[in-house]
Amino acid sequence: MVRPRLAASAQDFAEAAALQADFNREYDSPTLEPDDLAAHLSRLSAGGDTRVWLVGTPALGHGLVRLRTQTTVDELEGYLAEFYVVPDRRGQGLGSILLQAIIDDLRSLGATYLDLNTSEDDDSARAIYEKFGFDCHEGRGSGPLAIYYELDL
Repeated sequence: MVRPRLAASAQDFAEAAALQADFNREYDSPTLEPDDLAAHLSRLSAGGDTRVWLVGTPALGHGLVRLRTQTTVDELEGYLAEFYVVPDRRGQGLGSILLQAIIDDLRSLGATYLDLNTSEDDDSARAIYEKFGFDCHEGRGSGPLAIYYELDL
């Protein structure tokens, strides 16, 4: 059975960085070199506000979660900043195993909320998120479509 794990070693961060670089190249996004990204992910994780999850040995997928305190109540929430499974292993349940581990981890930390963003045309990502109960409508299905905005500074 494939088991997810929280990154803890230099090798784990190197595997997560290699996956993230592959993800960024797949979607034509800029990326740090894997060695630099591994060091960056290790620093973020050591700072306590980032959780780096891997699935498979060697890793076939990863998820990066940023933790924060909600602004209107004193509760922990998470932002799923990155989520990726290598293309030739998609549709085999690895994403579900990984996402469930991330959700379970956040719950064990006392988090009450998890958000993320994805593109409208990423049908496979939207399918897994909706399978797990994520909703892209304000008010959980009864409200208007939630819209994500970006601004480069």
